[in-house]
Amino acid sequence: MRGLLSQRQIQAVIPPKADRKEPIACDFAMYRWRHLIENFFCDLKQFRAIATRYDKTDVSFMAWIFLRAAHLRLK
Repeated sequence: MRGLLSQRQIQAVIPPKADRKEPIACDFAMYRWRHLIENFFCDLKQFRAIATRYDKTDVSFMAWIFLRAAHLRLK
């Protein structure tokens, strides 16, 4: 996996296992951001209207995303 990513000049943000004999370098600050963003999208998708995309137009769909994001932020 890491080889494929490096061939495409993509920086891997995959933390190594703790018990690995030769630890692989990982940017843990970048990993924290990735984890935050993944959790945010997971929280967004808990809202049924966003997960199933009920809205007909892109504008109303984005409005729901902004509304849900504001709701999550205020929690």
